[in-house]
Amino acid sequence: MKNFDPATNIQRLDGRDACRGVNPAISDSATFTFPKAHLMTDTFHGETEGYFLYSRHWNPSNLSLCQALAAMEGTESAWCTGSGMAAITCALLHEVKSGDHIVASMTTYGGTFAFLNNYLKKFNVDCTFVNMQDLDAVKKAIRPNTKVLYTETMNNPLLRIANVPELSKMAHAAGAKLLVDNTFTPMIFSPYQLGADVVIYSMTKFVNGKNDCVAGAICGSAEYINSLIDVNSGTAMLLGPVLDPMRSSSILKNLHTLHIRMQKHGENAMYLAKRFKEVGFKYNYPGLPEHPDYALFNEMCNKGYGYGGMISIDMGTADAASKIMEIMQEKGVGYLAVSLGYFKTLFSNSGKSTSSEVPEEIQKEMGMSEGLIRFSVGLDHDIEATFQLIKESVEESKR
Repeated sequence: MKNFDPATNIQRLDGRDACRGVNPAISDSATFTFPKAHLMTDTFHGETEGYFLYSRHWNPSNLSLCQALAAMEGTESAWCTGSGMAAITCALLHEVKSGDHIVASMTTYGGTFAFLNNYLKKFNVDCTFVNMQDLDAVKKAIRPNTKVLYTETMNNPLLRIANVPELSKMAHAAGAKLLVDNTFTPMIFSPYQLGADVVIYSMTKFVNGKNDCVAGAICGSAEYINSLIDVNSGTAMLLGPVLDPMRSSSILKNLHTLHIRMQKHGENAMYLAKRFKEVGFKYNYPGLPEHPDYALFNEMCNKGYGYGGMISIDMGTADAASKIMEIMQEKGVGYLAVSLGYFKTLFSNSGKSTSSEVPEEIQKEMGMSEGLIRFSVGLDHDIEATFQLIKESVEESKR
């Protein structure tokens, strides 16, 4: 077949010459051959293009996905991992050494909080948690040994928006890097274009959209990604959290509908927000003017993708939240489950689930109610019917 010979390890990078299919071929190989011995040596040194060494480093399927992710983010390159936490931990570990310091958002995913607050202490890396909306507090927290500012574009679960351009200026003035987790808001925000150095995803969520796998991504400059997967010193290369090529292929196909899905998620969440407001629920959604970051959101966002599919309501107590969620699941609103970005609505009590690693005193400090129910709004066709079921669930829980 023209331009494809498995014995020479050469094919077009997107794989299409291998089968003439509309989708890139899946490269189901852990290792790859070389026609000449010196090419293997050169590839080990990062001095070749179009050759593949070993799938922990690169393979054609992962490369196809990463090229698409880089195009989406406006970065030069990207690299995909076997989970979102693998992306987060590799990106952070790559920037610090013993004695270094990180400034991170107090309101962040529980697993990230635990890694920063607990695990990094093993390596004598200190982390200061601050309210990232308070730029003066961020500035005061920066030390001479600060190497990273870390935040989520839309934080979990309070849905506050990070001022990425200003945080970027602060980080760079201090000789640090700004790392941004954009899991909640793909397409809606482009953190790299706003000044972030590295953009991180749990592709398990909206990017893939089907909750059939766990995966992560790290997007940045070509120099940065090459350093991340360097065979001698690259954190991702040496820790080995590579994504399986079968999953890469699946995620790449789903990526092509992401813009449509984000629009619908946002449309449905906006509808629920307006209806929650009408009936007097204590809700939180960044798409309405009363949200404290509404203006900032509009300054930074890419127009046409909405305000995201995440919304929350506060039921006051964890017991009340639990009762309502159980009724909602029985009525078919969606599923009482962690994670987000699924085509069905998912809901959970953040303080008892995805933020449970955050100590209760810090939950209170960040302003998180124990009765907070976080919704990842699905792609429901009749969102009014969904609202009515939620309303009925709340009313029934009070009887």
